[in-house]
Amino acid sequence: MARHKNLLKNDDLLKYILDTSVYPREHEQLKELREVTMKLIRGEMSVPPEEGSFLSIILKLMNAKKAIEIGVFTGYSLLTTALALPEDGKITAIDINRSSFEIGLPFIRKAGVEEKINFIESEAIPILDKMIEEAKDDKEKLYDYAFVDADKTNNREYHERLMKLVKIGGVIVYDNTLWSGAVTEPINSSHSSLPQRFIETKNFFVKFNEFLALDPRLEITQVCIGDGVTICRRIL
Repeated sequence: MARHKNLLKNDDLLKYILDTSVYPREHEQLKELREVTMKLIRGEMSVPPEEGSFLSIILKLMNAKKAIEIGVFTGYSLLTTALALPEDGKITAIDINRSSFEIGLPFIRKAGVEEKINFIESEAIPILDKMIEEAKDDKEKLYDYAFVDADKTNNREYHERLMKLVKIGGVIVYDNTLWSGAVTEPINSSHSSLPQRFIETKNFFVKFNEFLALDPRLEITQVCIGDGVTICRRIL
């Protein structure tokens, strides 16, 4: 189970979950994209397949039609979302690096969902600000669902903007919120062998998780899947 996000700390149990209920139902193009992505140096950045199947169910239960994704990488979560949306569904995907998206594009095309996707190569904040301006007087331009898996320390900035773009009753999902389980560990950065950037992101997530838990505009649940996922339902 090398290079697989696994907060269960039990490879046999994860293998059981994958072999029993995830891999047999994984779309062929998702499987091929996952296999290609995991050969990359930073392949572990991709959303793991058990998380993908979890998000797919959420989207279908919501009957979501309009989605935003911030942070795309090679597009496993993007393809998962596009497949889960109905035929007239649309997803706006924002990433600063188109070259990684290009790796996943052939699989998106083979899956027949390219027309659902509007990929924007850009930093996310200016695009979100533009989207807010466009949606200001038109509730039809609000979104059902957003998935955030980008530069983690900007999550607060993304959150405030998404609260204006995702409709009441809609869902915002944040990835990696348990940060390899490190959020429970007191880390003294001056003595730790972990990279400074890892420690800084861990410290950010501790504060961000507390912020989400206290945000009265949300209902939330934090799920121990992949690297930790927080699901937020907008209520105000």
